[in-house]
Amino acid sequence: MVIDMQVGLFGESTHRYDAEGVVQRINTVAGEVRASEGSVIFIQHDGQAGGILEPDTPGWEFLPALERAEEDLVVRKQACDAFYETELGNILDERDPKPLIITGCATDFCVDTTVRGTTSRDYEVIVVEDGHTTADRPHLNAVDIIQHHNWVWKGLILPRSQVKVLSAERVVSLIKSVN
Repeated sequence: MVIDMQVGLFGESTHRYDAEGVVQRINTVAGEVRASEGSVIFIQHDGQAGGILEPDTPGWEFLPALERAEEDLVVRKQACDAFYETELGNILDERDPKPLIITGCATDFCVDTTVRGTTSRDYEVIVVEDGHTTADRPHLNAVDIIQHHNWVWKGLILPRSQVKVLSAERVVSLIKSVN
C-alpha cells in the first residue's frame, strides 16, 4: 500500500524528508510485490476545492517518479484513514494480503492513521521503516517523527497480530524468501 505520494504534498513549502530515497525504496518494494503476484494499492487523497490535493489538478496526481503498473489499484479517500468511507476494506478482504506492507506520506497523519486502522482489522502489517516520510513540524523535525512512529508501531499492543517495522531491503528479502 502506497499512501498519498502526491505532487501537492511534495512542493517547496512542504519539503519531505528524504523524498527521493523514499520514492526509490517504494518503487523497489512495489516491484517485488508485483513480481510475487501481489497487489499494489495506491491511496490517493481527494482534497477540497482550491486546495493542493483538489481532484483532477496537478497537485492531486501521483509523483511522476513513482513506478506504477496497469494492474495496480487506486483507492481514493478524503480522510487520514484510508479505510474511512472507501472500498479499501473490501479490496483487502478479497485479496487477503499476507502481510500488508505500508509505505507513504505523511508518517504522522495518513500513514499512522492507516497503520492503526489496518491493525484494528487484524491484518498482519509490515511498515517499511525507510519507506515513509513527513515534513518538519513546528515542535519536532521529520527524522524524529519518523523514528518515533517506527518505535510506536513496533510497540502497539494487539491481541492477534504485531506490526513489524522493517527496512525496504529486509522487506524485499522477505518477499523473495516466501516465493
